[in-house]
Amino acid sequence: KIPKGVEHWCTIDNRVTRVAWLNRSTILYAGNDKWCLDPRVVLLSNTQTQYSIEIQNVDVYDEGPYTCSVQTDNHPKTSRVHLIVQVSPKIVEISSDISINEGNNISLTCIATGRPEPTVTWRHISPKAVGFVSEDEYLEIQGITREQSGDYECSASNDVAAPVVRRVKVTVNYPPYISEAKGTGVPVGQKGTLQCEASAVPSAEFQWYKDDKRLIEGKKGVKVENRPFLSKLIFFNVSEHDYGNYTCVASNKLGHTNASIMLFELNEPTSSTLLQEVKTTALTPWKGPGAVSEVSNGTSRRAGCIWLLPLLVLHLLLKF
Repeated sequence: KIPKGVEHWCTIDNRVTRVAWLNRSTILYAGNDKWCLDPRVVLLSNTQTQYSIEIQNVDVYDEGPYTCSVQTDNHPKTSRVHLIVQVSPKIVEISSDISINEGNNISLTCIATGRPEPTVTWRHISPKAVGFVSEDEYLEIQGITREQSGDYECSASNDVAAPVVRRVKVTVNYPPYISEAKGTGVPVGQKGTLQCEASAVPSAEFQWYKDDKRLIEGKKGVKVENRPFLSKLIFFNVSEHDYGNYTCVASNKLGHTNASIMLFELNEPTSSTLLQEVKTTALTPWKGPGAVSEVSNGTSRRAGCIWLLPLLVLHLLLKF
């Protein structure tokens, strides 16, 4: 920041007969008489003890040596002061936002002025970026990748004032790649959804195919929902002929890719099936320890019957 004004003075005494202020070889004031035409230069005081001038609205061109010349009875004397004008940093030229294809090279420029000359640095505004990527007015990136997209900040500082910053947005274009495409199982008559996620810059356009036949939006019972990076194929009432293999195609100006997604039938248990399972369970003999005990008791009863049979025959013979 340039100061609004600066004062120069020199101390004199009663032996002084003539005084003058000079900038280099140009006389600004001689006594009370103004010699320069610059309205910013004014005389502040001309007393027996001080002779001072002020330069208002100081500019960088005012920088340099200023001399107070004093004439006494014996010999002339001079007192010199050097004015240093400090200017806060200012970015006067910076690259515009840029869009570039992945793998190409880029060059960013940031020109700044100030006194002292400011230090210029470039920084990538990204969670993965660490520290400065360049401590120069120029930033060169060879073979840029999609991870290097984002904002790049140019900072100019010289300790006169707070640093000034400007940003450049770098967009890295790349062809689509499908990050997620999973098959799903749906029972007949239920709602089913196939999803296809794809990352791309610019955003991908999606198309759906079944058996090489493109599915047109508005087909009865089927709806396609497209968002940036995501497409959904929705079946409101799945029928037998809906099952099969579907192809999701994602494309942009740099290329295309595809993935196969299966919609398959998922059988859900019915009430009759559950009832049959219950009956089958109830009619099936239990194979536990109780069954072994029951078989053992039956064997004992049959053995008892065999032992009583001879006694019965003997009783009948005696009766007759």
